[in-house]
Amino acid sequence: MKVLVAGATGALGKQLVPKLVARGHEVVGTTRSESKRQAIYDLGATPAVIDALDAEQVARVVAEAEPEVIVHELTALSGDFDLRHFERTFAETNRLRTEATDHLLAAGRAVGVKRFVAQSYAGWPAERTGGPVKTEEDPLDQTPPESVRSTLEAIFYLESAVTGADWTEGVVLRYGGFYGPGTSLAPEGGEMTDAVRKRKFPVVGNGAGVWSFIHIEDAADATVAAIEHGRRGVYNIVDDEPARVAEWLPAMASAVSAPAPRHVPRWLGRMLAGEAVTVMMTEVRGASNAKAKQELGWEPKHPSWREGFAEVAA
Repeated sequence: MKVLVAGATGALGKQLVPKLVARGHEVVGTTRSESKRQAIYDLGATPAVIDALDAEQVARVVAEAEPEVIVHELTALSGDFDLRHFERTFAETNRLRTEATDHLLAAGRAVGVKRFVAQSYAGWPAERTGGPVKTEEDPLDQTPPESVRSTLEAIFYLESAVTGADWTEGVVLRYGGFYGPGTSLAPEGGEMTDAVRKRKFPVVGNGAGVWSFIHIEDAADATVAAIEHGRRGVYNIVDDEPARVAEWLPAMASAVSAPAPRHVPRWLGRMLAGEAVTVMMTEVRGASNAKAKQELGWEPKHPSWREGFAEVAA
């Protein structure tokens, strides 16, 4: 198939494109940076340099590529990842989740794409009531901290626009927290890994927030499955073991030979890191991968973050 990957030089794109090429797909990969054109060639794809927020550029590239599938993996999260200033950190990514989604959908409709696959997120967007693990049928948070409200609205917009596109198979993949090469939880250069090593990533309060993770290679494998035979709907792409912060954070510190993380009371965590981070540490829910396993025929090669963290650190 002809596949257009929007965001081909991101952490996931770098894993996804070679897998698609190896399976015989003809891939066009987009980047907004002329300097990354060669990197896309090296992955085995044809590069296209575009500003995804420019509707005319998107329409032109999609028309030239004539893809059967569009994959929307666009984010703008490199550089300073400051969760205390959540809205500022995610402002451009939220434009990509709204404006760029509209541009890609319009261009895809014009050329008749058969499937549209888009990146979303599992974990903190879920409602913070009931059990510790949520399925795709559970509602999103209706009362999020004010600082994440615009990001949650952008996620909801993307999911609704993609699954509501009745002219194509609109597939939304809610990925868990990425770890592995090129991610914030990479062994070298990962922002979160560095923070853990410097003891700047404490357990806040009771550490009862439940997080779901996914190795970046497993996320790419699930995306290939969605591209090839995904049906309209939302899928959680996470490993088999959602875990409380109080459990996974010390284990991660141990895996990267870092000192045990500090523990700070909730009031201090709120003062130092803000309400959003405090909620993520103490209240958020994990995600179930049962639907993705059953409907996509996918199994993570790293079923637990425990072995996954150890492998990445090694």
